[in-house]
Amino acid sequence: MDLDLDLLNDKPAAITDSSSADEKFFHNAWERSNRLSLMFMQMTIANNIKNKSLAGTLMAELTTMKFDGSCSMQNHIIEMTNIAARLHTLGIKVNDSFLVEFILNSLPPEYGPFQVNYNTIKDKWNVSELSSMLTQEKSRLKKQVSHSINLMGQGAGKGLKVKANKFKKKKAPAKAPQDAKKEHKADTCCFYNKEGQY
Repeated sequence: MDLDLDLLNDKPAAITDSSSADEKFFHNAWERSNRLSLMFMQMTIANNIKNKSLAGTLMAELTTMKFDGSCSMQNHIIEMTNIAARLHTLGIKVNDSFLVEFILNSLPPEYGPFQVNYNTIKDKWNVSELSSMLTQEKSRLKKQVSHSINLMGQGAGKGLKVKANKFKKKKAPAKAPQDAKKEHKADTCCFYNKEGQY
């Protein structure tokens, strides 16, 4: 049976009691062809709309995604790569260089020097090379933060000592030699009257 019958022929007149067997057969064939065509169009349009909607959502997710440290750097890159792969199945190809740029743009401000360094080198990395470099950079930044915390702790202790020194008693001015002798004589035992014994 010709499925394009409804597209190639105008809708036949309604069947009456006086319609011939050929007219009834053609009418039924045209009606069936029309129903199948409409169902096919509805399916196709619905899928296209769904695909376009999904593609838009995935593109928005890929371009606005940010690394917040809630997962590892590798998992973050894998997630972005998976989004790019899903877009590819929908007919939108995100090549490696674009994906690398999207990943770099998803990094927080502390990765600024890393991004500048990447932009200044001649060689361009693929996603796996970028993943390796970013994992190293993350561990370097982590060490840097821990060293900063230690330095702050040491500096804070020194600051407290300085403040504590402010409250110490001031040294008495040096006494004249005669006053020192008097004090020395007065510094004897009250019972035996000997120096150095109390």
